[in-house]
Formats: sequence, C-alpha cells, structure tokens
Amino acid sequence: MTIVAGYDVGGAHLKVARIENGRLAAVRQIACPLWHGLDQLDAALASAAPIVGGAAIHAITMTAELTEIFASREEGVVALLERLRQRIAGDLRIFVGLKGFTDVQAARGDPLSVASANFLATARLVAERQPRAVLIDFGSTTTDIVACDRPQGLSDAERLQTGELVYTGLTRTAVPSVATRAPLAGQWQGLARDTFATMGDVRRILGELPEDVDFHATADGRGKSLSESLARFARGFGRDADMRHLTTWQASAAYVAERQMRSIHDGVLQVLSRPGIVAEAVVVAGIGASTAERIASRMNLRASDFGTLIDAPDEHRLWATRCAPAVSVALLQAKR
Repeated sequence: MTIVAGYDVGGAHLKVARIENGRLAAVRQIACPLWHGLDQLDAALASAAPIVGGAAIHAITMTAELTEIFASREEGVVALLERLRQRIAGDLRIFVGLKGFTDVQAARGDPLSVASANFLATARLVAERQPRAVLIDFGSTTTDIVACDRPQGLSDAERLQTGELVYTGLTRTAVPSVATRAPLAGQWQGLARDTFATMGDVRRILGELPEDVDFHATADGRGKSLSESLARFARGFGRDADMRHLTTWQASAAYVAERQMRSIHDGVLQVLSRPGIVAEAVVVAGIGASTAERIASRMNLRASDFGTLIDAPDEHRLWATRCAPAVSVALLQAKR
C-alpha cells in the first residue's frame, strides 16, 4: 500500500492529510502558534504522528515563513525546511508552486517558490477536476480567491494587488481591521482601533461559529463563552456589554460580518474582471467554506465544497474541505 502524507505548515495551524492508494484516509488540523517559537512546530508534528505514521513520501507546502520570528521570508523558508528535515523521517517532497515538487536541498536554493504556495496546490487540483472554477478558501486568517485555470499572482505581494488574496479570516482577524465604525442602537459609532475582539467573537455573538474550528487564545486571554465574547466586542465600542441588549449587539456584529463578507466578494469580482476569465462554478474551502458558499450564491454561481469535489469519504469530507492545501499536495504527489 502506498501512503503519502501531506502537510500545510502555517503560522497558526499545522494541517496534515494521509493518502492511502490515492484516497484520503485521514486529515487533521493542529494548533501551531509559531510566533511563540519553533518548538511549537515540533509539538504539532508530534501530535500529527498518528496521521502521518508509515508514510513513504511527505509532501509539504507552507505559509509559516511569514511568522514574526523570522527576519525575512527567505530565512523563514530555509529554517522551516531544516526543521522539517530533522523531524520527519522519510522522503520529503517540497511544493514549489508552478514548478511542482522538489527535494529539500533544491528547495533551499529557491525559497521564494516555496513561500506561501499552498493556494497553488489547491488550485491545481481543482483545475484538474472542475474546469473554469474559482476557488474561495476562507481560512482562519486569510482568504484565497483563485481562477484555478489561470492563477495570476504567484506571491502574497502580487496577490494582494490582484484580489486573489484578501487578508481577512473567519476567526483570527481583529474587528477594527474589518470595520472602523458600526451601527449601535440606531446610531453610527466609531470603533476603537485596537484588538479588543476578533471575528471569532463576532461569529460567537451571531451563533455562527462551529465549536471545533477556533483553536487559539482570545484577545484578552479569557474564555470563549457568549458573555465573554460580548464583553470583548463591547469594549471596542467603549462600552460594557450590559449597556445594551443582546439583540442590539447582534445587529452591530452582523454589520461587521457583512463588511468582511463584502471585502471577499469584492476580491472575487476583481478576479473575475480579468479579461478571458470565465467562471462556471465556485469551489469553497477553509473553515469558512459555508460563508464562501453564500458569496457564490450572491453571484449566481454554483458552489461545491472541496471535500465533495475530491470524493472524500463522508467521515473526512468536512475536514478535507477545511484543510484543502494539505490534502491537495498529498493527492498531487500521490499521482506522480
């Protein structure tokens, strides 16, 4: 039996997948707050051992080189490659975007092709299975929007210009980076431009956040109950939560959530405005896949989730969708 493990090494999460004889057998997301140090990656890899154990080939993509502990992206790629080489036993195959896969030594010499290329792995797999599709991968921190047959930007800098990367996520994004004012009790109010609350708090207030996707500490280090999320959200308005009824706060939270959705929608429109782009369907991925489906609906585009597209087993379909790049690099490598 051929076993291939896939890794998407992020600055906040490690996502891993196991492919057996060309089919998804396991997938998992593990908290990996790399800003605390490389020992966090060591711990995450140890937790991943039951998923990746016995794999002959380990296919790797990453975005973690952007983490603040590295002086540059190039330094981050090289440091991460060395750490992975030390911690993973077996044949490591590094994803280098449009160039495919290479070994660790060659990847060290081409760090910018390794850096933040995970979206290209998903886009390549989607393009093979669903022509003329747009990928919307709405994760915890960022959103990738790619015309899979014709990706334009190859770096984060380029994609921030082309609309293919919208730096906003379902849970970790600070509220004032989404909106600097919001309606409250019939009036517009400016928001404190500090990280009192995140979009995870907004979605808990709205009752829209699945319990199993927010792996990290809150902005104030306190809990994740509705009352604690309300307290953080209200602080951004310069108020305490008990100064307004829950329904009033929910209306304010709904506005912030809509502003975030609008920013993603605008990114999709920018991508689709390129000459020659024809979109017949949307493939959604990430922990915010259901929100991405709503964007597709607004644009009258048929949407399907990544897990369904790859015909993942029912028990793995949800997390395959949430961990699409890790699954994609493993499936792409398994075909080689």
